[in-house]
Amino acid sequence: MKRKIIRSYINQGSLEEQTPHLLALAKSHTPSYVCLTNVHMLIEGYDDTGFQHVVNSATMAFPDGTPVAKMFKLLYGVSQERIAGMDLFPYLLQRCNEESLKVAFVGATPEVLKALQKKVREQFKNIEITFAVSPPFNATWDNEVYVERINSSNTHMVFVALGCPKQERWMFEHSKKINATLYGVGGAFPVFVGEIKRAPLWMQKSGLEWFYRLIMEPKRMFRRYLYTNTKFFYLALRQILNK
Repeated sequence: MKRKIIRSYINQGSLEEQTPHLLALAKSHTPSYVCLTNVHMLIEGYDDTGFQHVVNSATMAFPDGTPVAKMFKLLYGVSQERIAGMDLFPYLLQRCNEESLKVAFVGATPEVLKALQKKVREQFKNIEITFAVSPPFNATWDNEVYVERINSSNTHMVFVALGCPKQERWMFEHSKKINATLYGVGGAFPVFVGEIKRAPLWMQKSGLEWFYRLIMEPKRMFRRYLYTNTKFFYLALRQILNK
């Protein structure tokens, strides 16, 4: 079941409840994609109807962000856990390892991608990495080659780390051609390999992970958070009052 938060439709339910469906999609090679929806994505969708269509067309969209998860309780009276991309990524790798599934990686820098493949091969012996690419920043991407490589290798899951909204648009554009489940995992790759430190657990649980990122990258994140957080709280309050 999907619930409307601002203008986005987001799946209700725990990760444990969703996992059988996610694995079934992967094993059947069903063309599909999954969005991890945080405040930034909600506001991107609100401001851009084209991008909103991308998010709402996703096979599944999970609440990545404590404020988004809490909206389920405020609007619909149901408790909803946060399903963050940085948690979902290693969780799915573990499930793929248990099921001996094939995975591919799209995004990040060549250095991060190399470290990622090394760590996955060391920790998850039953996973086969079929394809890994760091798309060029200033050149045309060989998307048809990417699609062919993924399909010809019978890949089950593709983890896409291009950042919002680029990764969601890429998944939407190519998902129908790819016989696998695509996941937009944002900054999960560098966090997984230890290049970037994640917020302490108490900050994650308190919904303050965004504040940790602001402290770590003030110049890059200040303007985004000032706009997106302020607009989110305004739109969220309006939706709550009008329910």
